[in-house]
Amino acid sequence: MTLASSTPSSSSSSGAAFAALGLSAPLVRALCDEGYATPTPIQTRAIPPALAGRDILGCAQTGTGKTAAFVLPLLHHLATGKRTGLVRGLVVTPTRELAAQIGERATAYGKHLQAAGGTPIRHAVIFGGVGQGKQETELSRRPDLLIATPGRMLDLVEQRLLRLDGVVHFVLDEADRMLDMGFIHDVRRILAKLPRERQTLFFSATMAPPIVELASAMVRDPVRVSVTPQATTAETVTHGVYFVERAQKRGQLESILKEEGDGRVIVFTRTKHGANRLAEQLVRSGFMAAAIHGNKSQGARERALGGFREGTLRVLVATDLAARGIDVDGVALVVNYELPNVPESYVHRIGRTGRAGATGRAISLCDREEREFLRDIERLLRERVPVLGEVPASAFPAEVEPARGPRPQGQHGRSGPRGGQGGRGQGGSSGAGRDAGRGGGRHGGGRGGSGGGPRPQGGHRSAEPRASGGASTGGAGSGGASSSSSASSSSASSSSSTTTQGQRRVRSFRPRSR
Repeated sequence: MTLASSTPSSSSSSGAAFAALGLSAPLVRALCDEGYATPTPIQTRAIPPALAGRDILGCAQTGTGKTAAFVLPLLHHLATGKRTGLVRGLVVTPTRELAAQIGERATAYGKHLQAAGGTPIRHAVIFGGVGQGKQETELSRRPDLLIATPGRMLDLVEQRLLRLDGVVHFVLDEADRMLDMGFIHDVRRILAKLPRERQTLFFSATMAPPIVELASAMVRDPVRVSVTPQATTAETVTHGVYFVERAQKRGQLESILKEEGDGRVIVFTRTKHGANRLAEQLVRSGFMAAAIHGNKSQGARERALGGFREGTLRVLVATDLAARGIDVDGVALVVNYELPNVPESYVHRIGRTGRAGATGRAISLCDREEREFLRDIERLLRERVPVLGEVPASAFPAEVEPARGPRPQGQHGRSGPRGGQGGRGQGGSSGAGRDAGRGGGRHGGGRGGSGGGPRPQGGHRSAEPRASGGASTGGAGSGGASSSSSASSSSASSSSSTTTQGQRRVRSFRPRSR
């Protein structure tokens, strides 16, 4: 959104613009406090029908003001409706960061609102990867609005700590990412627990056929809102690609970072292991960098994002799973260190820059094995990605890559040099990492994932996947690591050449974390 100036006339005009959409005076006052000048296109088109109780089918990329487009009418309805003691408004979103971000917006927009009886509108945010004790306390206060990730919410429902039969207004945010992450079955379970008579607001950055099929089962006679063409890059972002050998990628990345100066940069990898490794290498090269992905604790993720926002960290190395929760203004550059093996993820990645009307750049580093991924992206965009140049093999000292095993096949999309990971990770306690542990999905199997062994034992819910050893690859969990270890030990008793083969065999079966 565009920030208003500090002049009274500007504030007055911004209030009038939002009031004209039908929003209540306390909401308009909060928006003026936030400095919002004019509604964005998605807000102008979605808020009036949402206030009228219509279902919404919205196609909008991140950075378009979409969160306010559903949070504002939700708060308006909750303030004017009768309090029942049950959750009346529900927002389901795929990642912890997105849930926390939506919760922050609900606090900011609703600070002047009061429900019937003069009490403030209460909301709660719940997600996996953390203990649920505080979340149980929040639910005991009977919030009007609940913002949640699917796995933890269903855990609480199964424990009879949460009821969904009072929901009147339901929002499914980032529906395409839900499918990518393997949450489709959980979404259907949630739908089965909601009242049939409800308002549904359905938002997605892309509208591929599976998304349309899901939407058709959820919305009734919806108002269709689209502020950007499907599968296009944001108009404010210029993007291009360098062709470069894999061993030259880090040298090219460091060269780009030096040219960029002090601007904030997000670098994307396909896997969690790759993100950790690259962040460590960048730190050794003198860059202020940190990795963020699903295996990081919530505290570590919040510290990394906080440092990135405050400027103490200049480079954030991220996976697609964490990307949707990175809502930071002023990101000057996005670098695809590894191209995504699901082409829609390209649009989501580069949408981290050029937000709120600002301009941004995106650069991709494409090696020979990723040329097919690039062609998939260009087919989706229906345009060629501009070529910025071809990096000579002698441009930088070659980086020695560890030996790679055979490529695991993803459930959807293409398998990549390190693609295809997913699954449920190791067994553990209920809800500890259910949302994060499902991060394969279209990228490589999601809950069931292909290319793995039997479901691991050790608990009725999977714990947060671990970055080393028994990570969540195709459901193999710690079992894969165990058989690999035994293969290595068997090889060690033979000749040295056999040992080398055994080590390679261990690598080919060793799970890699996303």
